Amino acid sequence: MSAPHPHAHVLSCPTRWSDVDENGHINNARLVSYVQEGIYDLFCHHRTAVQESLFPSGFLIARHEIDYLEQLHHHPDPLLVRLTVERLGRSSAHVVVNVCRDPRTYMRARTVVVARDRESGRSRKLSPNERRFLSAFLPGEHPADSLPTAEPPAGPPQWLSVKAARAAGPAVPAVAAHRRRRRCRAPSR
Repeated sequence: MSAPHPHAHVLSCPTRWSDVDENGHINNARLVSYVQEGIYDLFCHHRTAVQESLFPSGFLIARHEIDYLEQLHHHPDPLLVRLTVERLGRSSAHVVVNVCRDPRTYMRARTVVVARDRESGRSRKLSPNERRFLSAFLPGEHPADSLPTAEPPAGPPQWLSVKAARAAGPAVPAVAAHRRRRRCRAPSR
């Protein structure tokens, strides 16, 4: 881990000649695989994640948002895949991944990683130990062990339907009533 990025998880990742496309730069699809390797390394190979058996059923990638900032060429110096956690949700971590060779950043990705439930194959709530582990990668935050335990907010949860939010009364913020989860479902046959 480099000194200027104390809250980042960093993976050193070499480029290969086979990663180069016909335009002479590293192919964009290969750049996405560097992001995935960095996430896998953080969630599955980080010493704390292994020692505490975090994410026992793995994780799901719910979203990638990618900005290609500069062309990247094959070079003997490895890339640095630098990960920080932007924010934590109930079951997800919003991870920022920078693919760089200091001082240049070639690609920035924002990825939503969701804890997976083994039985259903769907998302599940992050455990307290998983939250503590991931919060160590929040820039500007104190180490997770020194953070006070927050009480859950009073009132109905944010994911209530508009009808249920209105029935709950004024304890629900106005924006919460509009945040409904949409799920894609396969058409019935």
